[in-house]
Amino acid sequence: MILTGMGGWFFLALVVAIAGWRWIQWLEACKAANKADWGRSYLNYLDGLNRLYCHRFHRLDSKLLPLPVQGGALVVANHISGLDPQLLVAISPRPLRFLIAREQYQRIGFRWLFRAMGCIPVDRDKRPEKALRAALLALRAGEVIALFPQGGIHLDTDPPRPLKRGVAWLALQSGVPIYALHIEGVKGQGQILGALLQRSRISLHYHPPISCVSLSKEECLFQVAQIVRGG
Repeated sequence: MILTGMGGWFFLALVVAIAGWRWIQWLEACKAANKADWGRSYLNYLDGLNRLYCHRFHRLDSKLLPLPVQGGALVVANHISGLDPQLLVAISPRPLRFLIAREQYQRIGFRWLFRAMGCIPVDRDKRPEKALRAALLALRAGEVIALFPQGGIHLDTDPPRPLKRGVAWLALQSGVPIYALHIEGVKGQGQILGALLQRSRISLHYHPPISCVSLSKEECLFQVAQIVRGG
């Protein structure tokens, strides 16, 4: 009985040791994969984990977005699934502050993360301009703002939808460049959870940054729409 008991404890200790070693390996892998400094160690580990998830599970085939080392910038893309924000984070060398619908920002279990990432909630029914002013201050402070100007999930096969004019307003008011991308290859398009669970082969196509300083708001929106829509 004593030997049996000792054997059981030894086996349990071995399992715990192996699990702990595997956990350390995962942490080291996440640390190595991390590319953006979010200012907090746990966010940097999550950044690395997200990059591993996007590149290995979803086979994301895109190089780092060539954002300036410092200074404000806008990152915009088409919005085809719930996976899209994670894809943008996975190719950014800098932290991204997302404009996010208030109802999503307040989702139970995720609000702490959205707040830690500096996401800016948008109250689309009452005062959306409040979020735009907060984003403008962030851009002027040298941060990178990310948003989906189609205003919600919109598939490439859907009829064209006018872009939200806030992206052009932010670019003109701040003078920062716009880095526009087109996401393709996501399985489970049109879905939130389904896109996260179905393995994909994804590419993010981007073009040289757009400067809207000398453009009208309509011209700025037109250039962004050409890229976002995959034109």
